[in-house]
Amino acid sequence: MERQHIEENIEHLGRLATEGLYMADFLLTWEKTDEEIAAVFTVAEILRGLRRNNLSARFFDSGLAISIFRDNSTRTRFSFASAANFLGLALQDLEEGKSQMAHGETVRETANMVSFMADVIGIRDDRYIGRGNAYMREVAAAVQQGYDDGILEQRPTLVNLQCDIDHPTQTMSDTLHLINRFDGLENLRGKKIAMSWAYSPSYGKPLSVPQGVVGLMTRFGMDVVLAHPPGYDIIPAVEKVAVENAQGSGGTFRKTNRMEEAFEDADVVYPKSWAPFAAMEKRTALYGKGDMDGIKALEKELLAQNSEFKDWECTEEHMQKTRGGNGLFMHCLPADITGVSCREGEVAASVFERYRASLYAQAGYKPYIAAAMILLARFEEPASKLLHRLREGRRRIG
Repeated sequence: MERQHIEENIEHLGRLATEGLYMADFLLTWEKTDEEIAAVFTVAEILRGLRRNNLSARFFDSGLAISIFRDNSTRTRFSFASAANFLGLALQDLEEGKSQMAHGETVRETANMVSFMADVIGIRDDRYIGRGNAYMREVAAAVQQGYDDGILEQRPTLVNLQCDIDHPTQTMSDTLHLINRFDGLENLRGKKIAMSWAYSPSYGKPLSVPQGVVGLMTRFGMDVVLAHPPGYDIIPAVEKVAVENAQGSGGTFRKTNRMEEAFEDADVVYPKSWAPFAAMEKRTALYGKGDMDGIKALEKELLAQNSEFKDWECTEEHMQKTRGGNGLFMHCLPADITGVSCREGEVAASVFERYRASLYAQAGYKPYIAAAMILLARFEEPASKLLHRLREGRRRIG
């Protein structure tokens, strides 16, 4: 990326209204304005340009980024770590089992104790419907109280690294991948994306990716189709967000129970397994009661239900239905690859392999998106800071 292009992006950033991002949390994409969303994309591209030109982006001389992962993670965990390091923050992972939380320490107390010199807290809590995003807001309220009481010198920003409702760093990375694929955010208008359920031999996959996709990509005038078998609905409130976004952007949002229909003339397909919303609500209630026998019975029931839809696989035949037979295949990874990671899964091995480099590139935007969210939350005049860093020309290596 040429330095002139980086300067053009910085000039564009300066024209966007970013005040609402300063000292604010990033928990759901639909809580942000169109200009704030555009600012995150723009800063991510600027940071990507700095790194490609071997220029330092260490805007922090010191400080701490805290990560709390209440579910397993590879890409998001390392993306957040990379983002923090790139900006000059040290990273500390809070392992709840090794903290006093295991001995009954409250969320409010823990949040304040770990935040004395923290600038950002990234949280992943996606396993239970009604719990993850609520937990993030509880932590946010706790650190706000600590700041208001004068206990914390600064109020750390919270970044949602995936919850039960949304996965902002993932879906914004996905969108930035599309922006570069189609040469601009404005060129997403009119493009068709099929967010489709796909078969998986496992149970209980979060709903946050399909919800995040339909909740974000309907903002750009796209033709967004949500496809799933009967009974695999997402959270109704998120569908409402998608409908309202599509109406506001001039795009469309519709649903179908046929994978083939969703793929027809699609510019982009995103086949991904998820658990039914109603079943995830039931699982949350069972865990709340400690009913492990009920959980085992539910798991058996859902695995049997999944097996009825093994034909929901992204095959070469399905890909031929996309626009010109050349639609873009996307996935948040890891994918259930038929004959590779499982006997029968979400995607045929030949399809995955053909798009493997593109999928890895898609994932590669996530560190920059996370870093952009942090930078915009911690600096009141991000454009001037970025321009100064570019013109300073401090090399990252050498």
